[in-house]
Amino acid sequence: MWLKITTFALLPIVAIQGIKVRKNTPHLPEATGERDGVIGSGKPLSLLILGDSAAAGVGVETQQDALSGAIITELGNEFTLTWKLQAQTGNTTQQVIQAAKQISDQQYDIVITSIGVNDVTKFTSARSWLKQQKQLFADIQNRFKPKLIIVSGVPPMQHFPALPNPLAWLFGKYAAQMNQVLQQWLMLQDNFKFIQYDIKEFQALNLPMASDGFHPSKEIYAIWGQKVAFLVRETFTYR
Repeated sequence: MWLKITTFALLPIVAIQGIKVRKNTPHLPEATGERDGVIGSGKPLSLLILGDSAAAGVGVETQQDALSGAIITELGNEFTLTWKLQAQTGNTTQQVIQAAKQISDQQYDIVITSIGVNDVTKFTSARSWLKQQKQLFADIQNRFKPKLIIVSGVPPMQHFPALPNPLAWLFGKYAAQMNQVLQQWLMLQDNFKFIQYDIKEFQALNLPMASDGFHPSKEIYAIWGQKVAFLVRETFTYR
C-alpha cells in the first residue's frame, strides 16, 4: 500500500522524467540472427527462452552475443541442443503469455523466462504481477512439460544508468517487491530455479551495461548464460 501511495505522490515528477528518458535513451534494436535451431554434441536437450527485450538480445548486435548464444556456447559441447527463442521488446507478462500461445505444443526440457521490467514501468503491483506469473507458469507446465523452469529475476532498476532519481528509486522498489513475492512462491514449487540479476556484481567486475544504460552488454549476457548453464548441468548432467 505504501508503494502505491508513494507512486501517486511522485507521479508528477516521475512522469516528466519518464518522458525525458524515452526521448533521450537510444532505442537499440533486437539482436539479429537465428532464433531456433539444433546445435552441439552430446545428450539431447531442448530449451525454450521466453521474454522481453533482454531475452531478445537488445544491447548486442547478434544472438551469438546475447542470452541464447551465451547458453549455447556454455552447453554446446555437452549437449545436442534443440532451442527456440520467443521474445520481443516491450513484452509484459501478459504479452509473453499470449506469445507463448503461438508456439506449437511440444515438450521442452527447459524453459527460461526473462520478464518484469516492462511490468515495472507500468507500475504493476507485486500482487497482480505474481498472479500473472502463476498463469504463465501454469501454461508453460501444461503445454511444454519442462523438467526445469529457470526464472530470471527482475533487474534492480535503481542501478540502471539511464534512469534518474526518483524514477530509478521507485522502479527499484517495484522490482524488489516483485522479486520478493516471486521467490517466496517459487520456494514452494518443484523444478523451478531463480536467477538474480545482480548489477552490483557486474559493477564490481567493472562490466559495463549496453550503450543505452538499460540493457545487458555482451559480458553480462555471458555471465547470465553461465548461470543458466550451471543450473542445467545441476539438473541434467547425471540423469
